[in-house]
Amino acid sequence: MKEIVVISGKGGTGKTSITGCFAALAENAVLADCDVDAADLHMLLAPEIISRNDFISGNEAIVREDDCTGCGVCKKNCKFDAIEVTPEGKYRVNPFSCEGCMVCVEVCPVKAIDFPPNHCGEWYFSHTRFGPMVHARLGVAQENSGKLVSTVRLEAAAKAKELNKDFVIVDGPPGIGCPVIASITGADLIVVVTEPTISGRHDMKRVLQLAQHFSVPACVIVNKWDINPEMTEVIEADARNSSAEPLGRIPYDRAFTVAQINGRTLVEETTGESVEKITTIWEKVCQKLK
Repeated sequence: MKEIVVISGKGGTGKTSITGCFAALAENAVLADCDVDAADLHMLLAPEIISRNDFISGNEAIVREDDCTGCGVCKKNCKFDAIEVTPEGKYRVNPFSCEGCMVCVEVCPVKAIDFPPNHCGEWYFSHTRFGPMVHARLGVAQENSGKLVSTVRLEAAAKAKELNKDFVIVDGPPGIGCPVIASITGADLIVVVTEPTISGRHDMKRVLQLAQHFSVPACVIVNKWDINPEMTEVIEADARNSSAEPLGRIPYDRAFTVAQINGRTLVEETTGESVEKITTIWEKVCQKLK
């Protein structure tokens, strides 16, 4: 089983659209959406959720207001300004500001602050028209997305092994932060989707540096290449200098938008140059993994 992670240095490059096309072209794969902060692969694949699982990470302080004496010791010692005063003169914790450091729990003289595990979101196992899918949703303003990404990857790999699948195809997050690191470490191949702009070039170079740091082989796709052919040439030269093979170029195509509106991938929706390019790129990915 080989794991392919599709990422991008910045958002909006077409990463998820291309991941959906790979899912449609792969014949024996498990799919995983690791962009847990803004998951959207489900919009193309329409997964039928089979099982839901809670994601628990860290702890959150909660004041029992009936037991609170209003002494204010917790507020004085909170370095994150997460303690608020209620209209009744009691104290409560703002969950969006709490960092879970437990100081308030320790200093409360009447032990009126609980510290239960924090429910951060959910992860799901689903069926799609292209095969099994593991995906997740992080709660509003919740952190620890890297840990949730790791959970999704582990569950997808376990399902692929159980079902004897050839591939795990991962829709990774953009950028170079913790969720990206959790997505790419130990992968067999990174596919970086970029666009021919100054920001696209800059962010692609950063994500390729990350791939080199973790010794994960990488390759590059330039999406919408024909809006700036000169920048495309520069980007592909940068990729080669970073030991990343340029796999191909995909032209700007409004059919991507039409397919998204219809909840389908491009290769299902139409034919033409873009579909031919993506199909050829997928064949190159398979060859590299051999």
